[in-house]
Amino acid sequence: MDSQIRRLAIGLLVLLVILLFGVNYVQVFAADSIADNPANAYRQFVAESEVDRGEILANDGTPLAISRETNGEFTYQRRYPRGELYAHLTGYYSLFFGRTELERSFGEYLSGDAPELLPQTIGDFIQGNPKRGASIVTTLDPELQELAMDIVEDPSLMENGGAIVVMEPDTGKVLASAANPTFDPNALSTQDSEAAEKAITALNEDPEKPLLSRASDELFPPGSVFKIITAATALENGITPQDRIPNPPELDLPLTDDTLENFGGSICPGGSTITLAEAFRVSCNVAFGGLGLELGPKKIGQQAEKFGFCLWDPPGPCLTDTVPFDIPYSAGRYPNAAYFEDNDPLVAFSGIGQSDVATNPLSMAMVASAVANDGVLMRPQLVTEVRDPQGRAIERFEPEEAGVAVSPETAKELTDMMVSVVAAGTGTAAAIPGVTVAGKTGTAQRGEGEDPHAWFVSFAPAEDPQVAVAVIVLDGGNVGSEITGGEASAPLAKQMIEAALEGG
Repeated sequence: MDSQIRRLAIGLLVLLVILLFGVNYVQVFAADSIADNPANAYRQFVAESEVDRGEILANDGTPLAISRETNGEFTYQRRYPRGELYAHLTGYYSLFFGRTELERSFGEYLSGDAPELLPQTIGDFIQGNPKRGASIVTTLDPELQELAMDIVEDPSLMENGGAIVVMEPDTGKVLASAANPTFDPNALSTQDSEAAEKAITALNEDPEKPLLSRASDELFPPGSVFKIITAATALENGITPQDRIPNPPELDLPLTDDTLENFGGSICPGGSTITLAEAFRVSCNVAFGGLGLELGPKKIGQQAEKFGFCLWDPPGPCLTDTVPFDIPYSAGRYPNAAYFEDNDPLVAFSGIGQSDVATNPLSMAMVASAVANDGVLMRPQLVTEVRDPQGRAIERFEPEEAGVAVSPETAKELTDMMVSVVAAGTGTAAAIPGVTVAGKTGTAQRGEGEDPHAWFVSFAPAEDPQVAVAVIVLDGGNVGSEITGGEASAPLAKQMIEAALEGG
């Protein structure tokens, strides 16, 4: 009798193992192939539409993405109450084209599939209720986001588009990220397949690439805002703000008859030499081009990496790791040292943010934040909390350090230099009465016949930084070839800083 019971137990155990293996194989190993099978697509659409997907919320609880019950073929439909305003951050959830941005990176929570939600899911199943997802709370400040979007969509300020990113230096929280052009995610979340197909085709064929955020997805030459990193490299390698560096009328470039000139062909003050601090204040190209040659691409590249840039071999992908973010983004890029072999002129241009140096407002807001945060680079953060369907927090995400960009001493020296830019340099248009603003202007030259991009990177108050702002005005704005970061972008950063400090 005992042997029969033992055989029966073994047999049941084997069956249980086979059953568990089959379930796990289907749910884990074969899930993607099953989901991608066209024969199962319709079934998958129906199943996903039966989930009451969790909300995406602003930092004050404003809903940015919701699910609503329908009377149609699919039970729930995803909707975006603020449409284009947050599209590049929420992304879209489409039954036909998948999901992007927060809808994708936090999809396990939003769809109710996270392990933390299993008891909730089982309870709903037993009670015959629809499956419910968790909500996520973002760092986004609605007032700042609306102001930033108003600015980037104002043709009198950014005729050809642009972007703004606002960040808390000591936490990495992204308070606003606005870019023009943008798109309406509701057009893609529709359950009308023909309408959705028409919308995605139009977006993909648009030469302005509205599905990509100019704040975080696309890359642009930084111009002189990159001098923050070049100056940091010099300071970290023993050069002081008061050390004098060569200041010729124009820089003779090695291995060529070409020269590097200052913006507009001007001559920087100070005679044949100029202090590093003064060269930074007046944004002297010839001095910083020479400094780039002196420091070399290896040291500059290593410093750029510490600020969150990656090394790359243009036009390829990043060759080194980048700082994580809650949604996909393109980190700032500096060419690896091999790219400059036997091409010293490019090294000089890299020192002033040209020569295939590329970045975007998110990366430059990270640079400004690291300087403001005593040299510590924080991981940019977009989500702070996950809440179950009852509104209880089941996951909290604390600020994380991404590394040390520069020493506290270097951060203080850079801050003083950036303060001088706003107080009496190229960035005076960003000055705010009663607030010490630190900033750096940039006018990024492009190809022949193309108008420059105008930059401003900043933080305030300099003594106790609360906010960092990066602004880019693209393709000459409404000024054209005469555009400068000091005239076009600095006043816009001023608006964002004032609003952030008033709100804080």
